[in-house]
Amino acid sequence: MALCAICLLPGCSVLDAAWSITKGTVKGGYYVVKGAYHLTAGVTKVVYHIGKFTFNVVRAPDDWPLTHDELETIDGLPVKEAIRQGRVKASPYVVKGRRYVPMTMDEAQDYEATGTASWYGQETREQRGGHMTANGEAFDPGGLTAAHKHLPLPINVKVTNLENGRWIIVRVNDRGPFPSVNNSQSGKRIIDLSYGAAKRLGFHKKGLAKVHVEVIPVKVET
Repeated sequence: MALCAICLLPGCSVLDAAWSITKGTVKGGYYVVKGAYHLTAGVTKVVYHIGKFTFNVVRAPDDWPLTHDELETIDGLPVKEAIRQGRVKASPYVVKGRRYVPMTMDEAQDYEATGTASWYGQETREQRGGHMTANGEAFDPGGLTAAHKHLPLPINVKVTNLENGRWIIVRVNDRGPFPSVNNSQSGKRIIDLSYGAAKRLGFHKKGLAKVHVEVIPVKVET
């Protein structure tokens, strides 16, 4: 079976970037995607479901600011040009002069890690208008999304709050977290969740939580 990445860019007709996954990669087997997982040319929104979790994927207008304006280049191009050309998924990118090299989709299938999670998006909730994630999607502070420095975009991961046992599945569609001017240690956090995801996990008021993150194998139902 194969899992295909959503293309959100003009001129991209169908999803054809597939990779193989194996049932049983994660305890309990694969997760089933229900809904319109494939996005064709001219479509600006798709909705899909993984179990009880719903994902609304919307292409952001070109003039929206990035959630992380510290992104300098992706694949050697200006960020929005790389997004327009569909050169984001696993392309190297530069933030504040540092070059990051993401995993390939095949490499990511075995990814799991334990560490500190934070959440972001408060600033976008307090501003008018919308913001664009690193792969061109509209950022929804209340949605189930996340930012990661090294996973390919987009990809779905299971995040478990080890402090209370709660878990959710989120869509990784952005880059981060990166070291901030006021806190260089913030770059050591393994994932940055949306406000909505942090709330579901029960740490939106606390700000940080110890979590376990693992990429989930997916089967697309047609």
